[in-house]
Amino acid sequence: MEQNFDRKNHWENIYQTKEFSAVSWYQPIPQTSLDLILGANLAKDARIIDIGGGDSFLVDHLLQLGFLDVTVLDISSKAIEKAKVRLGENASKVKWLVADASNFESDEKYDFWHDRAAFHFLKDKKEVESYVKKASQLIAKNGTLAIGTFSENGPLKCSGIEIQQYSETSLSEVFSLYFDKQKCFTVDHQTPSGSLQNFVFCTFVRK
Repeated sequence: MEQNFDRKNHWENIYQTKEFSAVSWYQPIPQTSLDLILGANLAKDARIIDIGGGDSFLVDHLLQLGFLDVTVLDISSKAIEKAKVRLGENASKVKWLVADASNFESDEKYDFWHDRAAFHFLKDKKEVESYVKKASQLIAKNGTLAIGTFSENGPLKCSGIEIQQYSETSLSEVFSLYFDKQKCFTVDHQTPSGSLQNFVFCTFVRK
């Protein structure tokens, strides 16, 4: 990525100018993510963080399912504001963080760290290493890390930005120092425009 690229400004502009139902990552029901979270058999007071959650509907569904400790992190303050408006009074039940996923601070230890399509925007080796280290610090021992990225059969860009494609092997290797792989699988996401994006999802357990 070019040196002077302003990632925060780029995403603020995206969320300010585009309707959520028109963006490529739109999912009324984020079924894959919900299946992963429910499959972890978490207690209702488990600490869950959605990295790059923006104004995704995942938080709505987690609240409906009775989860009590949900954090949504996004680099875009406009995305967070949109989600708060949509949730109304329920927004007060969520912890909101406007920050870059690769270098934010938190006093929490998360039981489930969810990231669908945020990590693959990190192409700089130092940013990737920073993200992995941050996840290792903030995920509780035996906690779960769930990552979804574009696969090697997926797009090379998203929202005008080049991304890093991953395979099951390469994604597992990135996190292998601190995490043990549980499972990986691929899934096609259909965008509002009708095109298909192939994702690889992997879940890991903190060593």
